[in-house]
Amino acid sequence: MTGCRKGEPSGLYGGPTEQAIFIRRPNRFVVECRLGRKRVDAYLPNPGRLWELLLPGAILRLRRNSGSVSLPYTAVAVEREGIPVLLHTHLANDIVEDLIRRKKIPGLENREILQREVRHGTSRFDFLLSGSERPLMMEVKTCTLFNRTLAMFPDAVTERGSRHVTELARLSAHGFDAAVLFVIQWPFARYFMPEYHTDLVFSENLLAARKKICVKAVALQWESDYSRPAGVKELNIPWGLVEREARDEGSYMVIFRVEEKVRLKVGELGDVFFRKGHYVYAGSARRNLTRRVQRHQRKRKNLFWHIDYLAEKATFVKAAAVRSSENLECGIASALVQIAEWRIPGFGSSDCGCGAHLFGMQDNPLSSARFVDLLMHYRMGRLEKELEDAAKGSVEAPAVL
Repeated sequence: MTGCRKGEPSGLYGGPTEQAIFIRRPNRFVVECRLGRKRVDAYLPNPGRLWELLLPGAILRLRRNSGSVSLPYTAVAVEREGIPVLLHTHLANDIVEDLIRRKKIPGLENREILQREVRHGTSRFDFLLSGSERPLMMEVKTCTLFNRTLAMFPDAVTERGSRHVTELARLSAHGFDAAVLFVIQWPFARYFMPEYHTDLVFSENLLAARKKICVKAVALQWESDYSRPAGVKELNIPWGLVEREARDEGSYMVIFRVEEKVRLKVGELGDVFFRKGHYVYAGSARRNLTRRVQRHQRKRKNLFWHIDYLAEKATFVKAAAVRSSENLECGIASALVQIAEWRIPGFGSSDCGCGAHLFGMQDNPLSSARFVDLLMHYRMGRLEKELEDAAKGSVEAPAVL
């Protein structure tokens, strides 16, 4: 599988595209980019956060819209290491239908499509497939969050996804087989896990339902010209690791913005000067991690930790949990030292040997590839190493749906 050459149009399942450079994302469904010598806005049919893909300078693949569409282009894909990653979630089910009809999905070779967009109860599911004994109700989830060999879903909280999982589990007791199919947009993925760092509830629901429904994850493989999917590769789901790690404990990073320089009295630290810019705080909670992070977002509270004094005056930007059975707080702080532009000595580190747990930089860290790489390492990269070290080299038979 090879990436598109610079400037070369790609088929990407529906016609040619044009290459553009990502600039920013003014809202969830619009991206601003540079196409040749002009700036254009494009529709982004993907509500995910996409932090690790939509970084300044990323190469987008745009398709020109026709008719009375308000925006002139649609962002179909973004390139990672020269490989287009499909962003157009509306195309996902068309791709899965094509693969099912061509018998390309392991475990689904003996199933036929009876209906798409099936309403049942309060939900609508993607596919109803035939079966020798019971029909199969199946929901498809497109996954664009991956590191090197590990993919995770979702990249943002999905109440709808949690509802789908619990309702599929109930259907399995009322005359249906049920399944969730995760389609990963990265050909080098080997493992899949629910993304418990961001959405613990979805992960807990998937864990609870996995004995009642089939959970399958496959990595999408494209033809060399990206005109159609060639097939898929089934991924391993390490449920034991999910059960160990998907708990409301671990570490976190919280990002604040100081609008204007200010001097604050911070507990025993005394007067502390904060220059204008963004600040990243590294912390941890051995239990109730969700509540701890929510506390940092509130203005009104008793001032107890160092960060409480800053949170009272600064603007909350974003929180990123790193759920883990081990305490990674000081390791994260040591990594932040390497990418920060300045730090606040002694802040948040009175009970450890670190020089600081609060770090500053002018621009929003979420627009920095170095910060996103750091977050990806602690959320996914360290798990990849554990999985690779534990790999036996055995190949499991695909689950039959």
